[in-house]
Amino acid sequence: MALHVVAARTDPALFRLPWSRPLAQWEDWYVVPLPLGLSRHVVRVVQVNRQFLAVKETEESIALREYDLLRDLQRIGQPAVVARGVITGRTTADGEPLPAALLTEHLHYSLPYRAVFQHGLRAEQVPALIDALVVLLVRLHLAGFFWGDVSLSNALFRRSAGGFAAFLVDAETGELRPSVSDAMREQDVTVGSENIFAELMDLQASGDTDVEVDPFAIIAQLTERYHALWEELTAAEEFGADEWYRVEQRIARLNDLGFDVDELDVRAESDRVRIQPKVVEAGHHRRELRELTGLDAEDSQARRLLNDLAAFTAHFGYDDEDREVVARRWLATIYTPIVDLLPPGLRRTIAPAEYFHEVMEHRWYLSEEAGHEVDIFESARDYIANVLPRRPPDTPSGLA
Repeated sequence: MALHVVAARTDPALFRLPWSRPLAQWEDWYVVPLPLGLSRHVVRVVQVNRQFLAVKETEESIALREYDLLRDLQRIGQPAVVARGVITGRTTADGEPLPAALLTEHLHYSLPYRAVFQHGLRAEQVPALIDALVVLLVRLHLAGFFWGDVSLSNALFRRSAGGFAAFLVDAETGELRPSVSDAMREQDVTVGSENIFAELMDLQASGDTDVEVDPFAIIAQLTERYHALWEELTAAEEFGADEWYRVEQRIARLNDLGFDVDELDVRAESDRVRIQPKVVEAGHHRRELRELTGLDAEDSQARRLLNDLAAFTAHFGYDDEDREVVARRWLATIYTPIVDLLPPGLRRTIAPAEYFHEVMEHRWYLSEEAGHEVDIFESARDYIANVLPRRPPDTPSGLA
């Protein structure tokens, strides 16, 4: 059989990798030593020119199906790793067949959950990690994606303004449909609860973390938060015909959760009005920040930056000026100079928006200690000198 590559963009350097050998036997020369989640398959991260790719060995039909699914999720803007290709037709030097290989982009500034626990996670942050997985699951269900194997291992996590953002990394068992039935949603929640319970028990038994968690409380939180968020995003609401302001209130609540309402079903009958969100889309704050500044950030980070922009506007009395003009002024005089203070050697260890958020948090602590507001640039320099060197990097050493 001849080596065959199905890829969104084919890099000739791909053909120089040792495809005639099992992935488990690849030397360190090819493999980037990064922490990986638990998997039933052999997975390695390799560098191809300046790009880092995760390579997973699996059956050809499964690899091709997952490649197509991940591409579909990318097209509809869902938080998942980006599929880059499938290698088939692999054989050893003796002609023995080898598994196909699925290639996906390594998600920058992300870590598997075990590495998150090992990199400074505090017990009080565990609920935020679970919340990130809940938001991911709800988003996928709204998009018509049935996961089939919800778990911490099948996701990657980025720090986001004190919390986390989760991304789908394994779509092998998934299905993309016009909609996901209630029964299928409940199956995902149930399977997720079982998997996460086992993962947390195994994590504590392994001694890989000092964080004490109650697996029963965590899976109860998962179920409760999932149903509460799904209800808020999809449930119908009924009120009197003289309470139209409640439409705006519902939309505002969804915006606060980070969702936009793209379609709202409104039915008015005699003295009652019934509203139900029909199409909701995540990323409200992220889109607003991008439109105003061109910056790309996770939604929680974007909300933090928008709050700082609002404070900047009020402080300098720019309320009557065009918001985009003020945003460009904030970008040029505050955000960009603060980010530029980062030493070049540390810029790959933390996302710029996350760094800015942490500088804002540090400024608050410094101001509390000093009894007056500390200058933002002074705060940034103190953060870089005294906090960042002790902070676990979000990018593992293999990529820094």
